[in-house]
Amino acid sequence: MLRTIILFLIIFGVVVISHEFGHFIIGRRNGIRVIEFAVGMGPTLFSFEKGGVKYSLKLLPIGGACMFDGEDGMAAQEKEAEVIRDDTEGMAFTEAAVWKRIATVFAGPFFNFILAFVVAIILTAFSGADLPVVGQIAEGSAAEEAGLMSGDVITQINHETIHFYREVMVISAMNKGETLEIHYTRDGQKGVASVTPRYDEDDGRYYIGIVGAGEYLECNPLQVFQYGLYEVEYYAKTTYKSLGMLIRGQVSRDDVSGPVGIAQFVGESYDQAEENYGTSSAILTMLEIVVLLSVNLGILNLLPLPALDGGRLLFMFVEVVRGKPVSPEKEGLVHFAGLVVFMVLMVFIMYNDIMKIVQ
Repeated sequence: MLRTIILFLIIFGVVVISHEFGHFIIGRRNGIRVIEFAVGMGPTLFSFEKGGVKYSLKLLPIGGACMFDGEDGMAAQEKEAEVIRDDTEGMAFTEAAVWKRIATVFAGPFFNFILAFVVAIILTAFSGADLPVVGQIAEGSAAEEAGLMSGDVITQINHETIHFYREVMVISAMNKGETLEIHYTRDGQKGVASVTPRYDEDDGRYYIGIVGAGEYLECNPLQVFQYGLYEVEYYAKTTYKSLGMLIRGQVSRDDVSGPVGIAQFVGESYDQAEENYGTSSAILTMLEIVVLLSVNLGILNLLPLPALDGGRLLFMFVEVVRGKPVSPEKEGLVHFAGLVVFMVLMVFIMYNDIMKIVQ
């Protein structure tokens, strides 16, 4: 249990700090005063002040914050009166030009993608890539009927470019019986197979009929960067597909996890990888989770919802179009209402996570 908590806090800290550091460094570069740089939310466990900025560690590992002077229409002294600032060092957030504010807000999610790419490069350097090469075709399967053969290299499914074998597996797992147009190469020749997955009563899902684990590629230095980028793209596509399923009601509440569920997932993943393949494999699994969570955080924060970076960006783009800003007080109320909704949702998700553990 202790190891699970430590691993989760390390991964959480790396992902959240990278996000908030993006806001922090670009905001400072654009001359905007920072009031507080916080990891976590809720009561402060530890803090110190340097250069007019309060650096804090909060009790609850459910987020973080980089708070700017004058953000959301509140005066700096109302937010953090105890922090002594040098007003000659920068301006309030609302005083900055709109494109500087846009860059500052966008930097948070963007730095998550940078972190994901850097970690993906390290991951790929050690673990290589699983190429989408067909291993075996199940006898009597939809793939066999469509003419796919062992050794075919899948390049595209339904206009979606394929780089990894696991992408084929994800598409297969998410399929609800829809026909798949699978593009492949065989002995240097291109081909297309129209595959309609078949339903398996025992497993309660559809199968293409491709069996295997792809073909391992040990990446050279150039391929490390190439497949590291593909790794980030893979998790981005998976996140978008999952959001689509959530919106369409194809995901149950048990499929959604908060900090408690993520911590459990981290611990179980580490233990399983260590038991089956050793400590080095467990560490690589943790790196893979960093990529997954960092991409998730980056994408989710870009959704145009109140209290998220995407919601703030939406107000700023409205300002660009109108030529004048929305009232900071009104915008602040919208984001506060959104924050309340998210906090209530987080409490529900955490309760659901706990119930899944105790059941």
